[in-house]
Amino acid sequence: MPELPEVETTVRGLARVLDGQQLTRVAVNRPDLRRPFPPDLVQALTGATVTGLGRRAKYGLIHTDRELTMIFHLGMSGRWRIDPEVPDKHDHLLLETARGHVLALNDPRRFGSVDLAETAALTNWQGFRAMGPEPLGGEFTPAHLHRALAGRIAAIKLMLLDQKIVSGLGNIYVCEALNRAGISPHRPAGQIGKPALARLVPAIKAVLAEAIEAGGSTIRDYVQPDGELGYFASSWRVYGREGEACPCGGTVERFAQGGRSSWWCARCQK
Repeated sequence: MPELPEVETTVRGLARVLDGQQLTRVAVNRPDLRRPFPPDLVQALTGATVTGLGRRAKYGLIHTDRELTMIFHLGMSGRWRIDPEVPDKHDHLLLETARGHVLALNDPRRFGSVDLAETAALTNWQGFRAMGPEPLGGEFTPAHLHRALAGRIAAIKLMLLDQKIVSGLGNIYVCEALNRAGISPHRPAGQIGKPALARLVPAIKAVLAEAIEAGGSTIRDYVQPDGELGYFASSWRVYGREGEACPCGGTVERFAQGGRSSWWCARCQK
């Protein structure tokens, strides 16, 4: 599944051809993805001008001058294709701009979603209402984590994946950040002291920023809108590297945790 850096990279790629452009044609080629397309999507967006693009957690946002925002989620295999040379049977939503660019939302497994919401009320949209702060934002601080994790006995790895604690973090980057901060994914969240949290928050921000700069990680079907593959996977310290050497000289191990695999190094993560 594309994680936060992949979604951020996607949004930046879309902005190059969408920002400030009028949508002259909007078409849906099937009634639904994970859930139905909004019934008024075509009428609401045809003729609208894109006033900006953004991201909330793992959702992409396309704002328009009609005070409506299209919210998209890439699901497991979704991606945007810019000016595709030939149509594809999995191009389920098409946007065409006044400059002649065509953008196709391609989703073979159809686990993605598209929604429409009033821009002024985005924070109260059902998918965002209970979300914690953005990990790259100013509200995500060691003090926030200390308050949010107080008294929690669940493992820190699982708490960082809880969207109510911090929004948008996924398995890859949590594993990587915990390794950088020297914190075991096993540790009860409420027992992690302020010095460790002061290492963890910058580690999370750094690993996300570096992944965005690298264009994301190549996972299964993920590619950027321009067709390029992300290459942050080459920088993974522990994720997917069971049995290999950790930068500290220890050995990367894997175990099952909360229905996912966790990778860590027992030598440097305490």
